[in-house]
Amino acid sequence: MKHYSPTDYVNWLEEYKVRQKAGLEARKIVASFSKRFFSEHVPCNGFSDIENLEGPEIFFEDELVCILNMEGRKALTWKYYAKKILYYLRQQKILNNLKAFLQHSDDFESYLEGAVYIDQYCNPLSEISLKDIHAQIDSIVELVCKTLRGINSRHPSLAFKAGGSSMIMEIELQSQVLDAMNYVLYDQLKFKGNRMDYYNALNLYMHQVLIRRTGIPISMSLLYMTVARKLGVPLEPVNFPSHFLLRWCQGAEGANLDIFDYIYIDAFGKGRQLTVKECEYLIGQHVTAALYGVVNVKKVLQRMVGNLLSLGKREGIDQSYQLLRDSLDLYLAMYPDQVQLLLLQARLYFHLGIWPEKSFCLVLKVLDILQHIQTLDPGQHGAVGYLVQHTLEHIERKKEDVGVEVKLRSHEKHRDVCYSIGLIMKHKRYGYNCVIYGWDPTCMMGHEWIRNMNVHSLPHGHHQPFYNVLVEDGSCRYAAQENLEYNVEPQEISHPDVGRYFSEFTGTHYIPNAELELRYPEDLESVYETVQNIYSAKKENVE
Repeated sequence: MKHYSPTDYVNWLEEYKVRQKAGLEARKIVASFSKRFFSEHVPCNGFSDIENLEGPEIFFEDELVCILNMEGRKALTWKYYAKKILYYLRQQKILNNLKAFLQHSDDFESYLEGAVYIDQYCNPLSEISLKDIHAQIDSIVELVCKTLRGINSRHPSLAFKAGGSSMIMEIELQSQVLDAMNYVLYDQLKFKGNRMDYYNALNLYMHQVLIRRTGIPISMSLLYMTVARKLGVPLEPVNFPSHFLLRWCQGAEGANLDIFDYIYIDAFGKGRQLTVKECEYLIGQHVTAALYGVVNVKKVLQRMVGNLLSLGKREGIDQSYQLLRDSLDLYLAMYPDQVQLLLLQARLYFHLGIWPEKSFCLVLKVLDILQHIQTLDPGQHGAVGYLVQHTLEHIERKKEDVGVEVKLRSHEKHRDVCYSIGLIMKHKRYGYNCVIYGWDPTCMMGHEWIRNMNVHSLPHGHHQPFYNVLVEDGSCRYAAQENLEYNVEPQEISHPDVGRYFSEFTGTHYIPNAELELRYPEDLESVYETVQNIYSAKKENVE
């Protein structure tokens, strides 16, 4: 109902018909994705279907949400693709809003708004709004005002309306506000810099900073500055190397000020007030006066996204590299001609390159990026040429593909395979729970992987079946048969790719979707037999 005005006349029957049509179209598209994009991590050319849909996008999104809210253990494949589509739709909308936002002139309200766009883009399935963030900050402002009344019952900040633009000029009155803020934020609400888990993306998302009450210097500074300015204290952001700070002017308005006319506030360090020398001691090096200057919104967002980009490059568990992809998108929205980042984006697409079966949109995307790089910097000819060559080789190999590989358990070369897709297993050595989504009669990895994983030390070495498994920690692993055993207490595996391979969890095992079953057509019967022998026998023993 938030999309309708209470004063407007609405023909609800016609609205229902449009909503019903959009819902049917949404389900038709979601149902088609698994067959079309089973072999891809990024079903990119499927999104063109969505972009060409007629009717309000809100109805289409609403149907996707309905699919996601279906009964927990069923329709897993539908949910998997509905989530990807909803993720894409919301990100496109947020990215367009961010690009429009970046065209506006800077003001101090914009710092928080820009940070919220970054938060929304990286968490498109969460309900995050600037209005809600402001409401939470306003509640902090109210607590500060309550403390401020005890310090100075006639303080001018007490008469401000939340979000007002008035500023207090007297240093002593500003100091009273900062004292009250430090008490409320750090003593009462227990906000603190996250030293224990510094390299965590959650520290950069403003909604998480407010929920978890912790962050890193730049996110803590944005919160601190927003609260201060709502109470009339004109703090400014300083893009100080290695440690983001705020500055607080101590000089007369309009005077010719230098860096020594400011006190520098460390919001990460519980609002400590620092001199120039103390700032340099904080990071252990001398810096030029230019690095004490105030920075605009775009530079602040660049630093936030740069932090996310660094974290994305360190990603290990989620092989879709979602954080790296998201941060690259955000950075290139702000600076579209950054050659090194364009090259990184091309390499990322190439690395993810599970090429589409019927079209080459991802290939063409890589080629478009490479052509743009070549135009911007002809000096990158070598790197561009290498990627172009290998991209074109992928196209040629794809033309030679003969179709889906089918693995029959009854085949003689598979006689040693003991386990089947869909079974919940436990790793004997590492103790993790997992579900099998593929198997090979022997290890199919290269010599380097076999050596690095010390496979030769296993009693049966690499001459034994190996299994592709989805692990409860979100990773995908390749496990030797001798290291796996049945999980006598099967449980759902919380992995983002479960729905890509399975349609339902029964309580004892997963049922493969049509695409996975096509590749392992005899496994389901084997699973039923195993479940009957393992879990039914256990139940009888308990009884």
